Amino acid sequence: MNGTRRLAAATVVLAVLAIPPWLLTTLTRAHLPGWPTSTQLHDWLTDPLTPATLTTGLIAVAWLLWLGMAYTVTVTAARRLRAGARWVRHLPLPTPWQAAATSIAGAAALTTAHTPSTQPPNPPTPVTADELQHPSDAPQTERGGVVVPGGWLPDDTAHHIAAAAALVWLRRRRAHQPSQPDTDATQLTPLPATVTAVQAATADQPPPPAAATTGVMQAPLPPAGLCLAGDGADHTARGLLVTRLLAALRDPTDTIPVIVTSNALARLLPSVAESAATIPGLHVVDTLEQAAALLAPPPTSAIADRGIPSLVLTAEPATAAPPSLPGARVVALDAGAPLPTWRVDRHGHTVDYQTGRPRPRMCVLDSTAAADLLAVLAQPATAAPGPAVPVRPIDRAKARIPRQASRIPPPTPQRPTETAATTAQLRVLDRPALLIDSKEVTIRRSAALQILVFLAVHPDGATTTQLIHALWPGLPAHTVTGRLYTTLSDLRSTIRATSAEQVIVHTEDRYHLDPRTDVDLWRLQAAAHHSATTDAPGSWQAVIDAYTGDLAAGHTWPWIDPPREATRRLVLDAHTNAAAAQTDPHERLRLLQAAIRIDPYNQQLHQLTADQLNALGDSAAAADLLHTHRQRLRLAGILDQPMITVR
Repeated sequence: MNGTRRLAAATVVLAVLAIPPWLLTTLTRAHLPGWPTSTQLHDWLTDPLTPATLTTGLIAVAWLLWLGMAYTVTVTAARRLRAGARWVRHLPLPTPWQAAATSIAGAAALTTAHTPSTQPPNPPTPVTADELQHPSDAPQTERGGVVVPGGWLPDDTAHHIAAAAALVWLRRRRAHQPSQPDTDATQLTPLPATVTAVQAATADQPPPPAAATTGVMQAPLPPAGLCLAGDGADHTARGLLVTRLLAALRDPTDTIPVIVTSNALARLLPSVAESAATIPGLHVVDTLEQAAALLAPPPTSAIADRGIPSLVLTAEPATAAPPSLPGARVVALDAGAPLPTWRVDRHGHTVDYQTGRPRPRMCVLDSTAAADLLAVLAQPATAAPGPAVPVRPIDRAKARIPRQASRIPPPTPQRPTETAATTAQLRVLDRPALLIDSKEVTIRRSAALQILVFLAVHPDGATTTQLIHALWPGLPAHTVTGRLYTTLSDLRSTIRATSAEQVIVHTEDRYHLDPRTDVDLWRLQAAAHHSATTDAPGSWQAVIDAYTGDLAAGHTWPWIDPPREATRRLVLDAHTNAAAAQTDPHERLRLLQAAIRIDPYNQQLHQLTADQLNALGDSAAAADLLHTHRQRLRLAGILDQPMITVR
């Protein structure tokens, strides 16, 4: 079939190239007897618009059109021939050893072609939908590091950023007060774009060995410090600042992690200058003499042996040696500083200016990326109350589930006949799964499963750009648009092979779930909305029964934390309000203990449960509960001295 089409196309091309010049030559020979004489040219200049001149002009235009068409065909054919020649030239031909091996393999195949096999083939190993991931679903990474908008981070730094981001949500969970209106609008605010890009890149990567990163800043600096020069000097200084603060969170000591002069901070991070006091471990001074006064001589050499000296960043113009800064590494941004100079490009590649030897690649960040990463290190303006601080009492007569400011309103419930007509069920609480006729559909791509959960969280739908930014943060939208379309096409084909139902609908440039789809999250939200607007007894129990687990449990997608926490808070509010409405103290205790199992980090839940245990006369159990809670917070790194534990 292909050969016939090619032969027909070649015939048409030859006909187009040959027939027009033959017709022009045959039909216009009488009108073009030869080159014009001087008399004919004079007559044409005197009276140009004559029938003969018009005919001659039309003939000339026809020849020009044919010449243009012939030129286009010739250039196209030459380009294809050149491409074919290039492909043949790069075609890998077998070497003599490969030819010999192929001959031996062919002979062996002919010899054993009819030999019967006595061992049956191994059966295929079953896998679940969570174990299947298409290679195109993986985020963009580089060897030894992670590329983010505005910089590059080594693997260990990226994992510690992801761990610090997890601590942000643990602190928010600890500070939340169930059954009370949310007064802090930032409690469910998504983390900055750079942080979500790091989370996406490190989601499926194992953390580096603890022995390789504990107590190491990020790049070995000279004992006397160094001077950074080149296009990436400021970017590298920001990377060193973020890396050293992370090291202080991971391995806290009595030293001051980072001291930066005010002019260096204004140069590197102008947007952070006013909020520098909220970043633990960051001290701002005006001169290096003030930095020397802050750095007391270390009592032992243990700090230097552990490789975590203080970092001093300065942009002061210096012509003499800096003052003595014991236990610190000075990084200067002025070319006149009398320190070893390293030249750094914007990608973090470093070269020693004195010796010309390459140095280790360093973390580089622009001002926006560095500010985003420092946002996860900053302490919240209002800390969670301690165990001894009494919580606000609950008015049992007016106990209602408060509305979450950032929660998406539940979709409009469908009629019973319409709901019964559908056979598609989407479970996003606990382990996500799509069921058609009560049978789970195997979803081959992890990105496809992520799209289903995202659309369940956003019942109003999402545009192509919103889906791309959620699934592949940090990547330009135009580079992954084809990946999204491929994922959606594969998902629709999988569903179409199982049922005629259309689970995903595309209308008005937005993708959304078919409203007839039975989604457990929608039922939970509808029950919570009903409980918040009615005084019917037992309405909170419907919310409790509808909750079967965390939203998309076990998945660490960067966008999942805000809706997951909002869903968890709905259920915690239901438990505390149901407990407040109970007259049986033992049933009230059971509800509070069930809420603690949902969120073992919440401060107020433990205090309410301890108060209930004390009311029942079990003070020992109350003290043990509060002690266990404090131990859990300390191990997580959100109590007393903050630290990061990479799991």
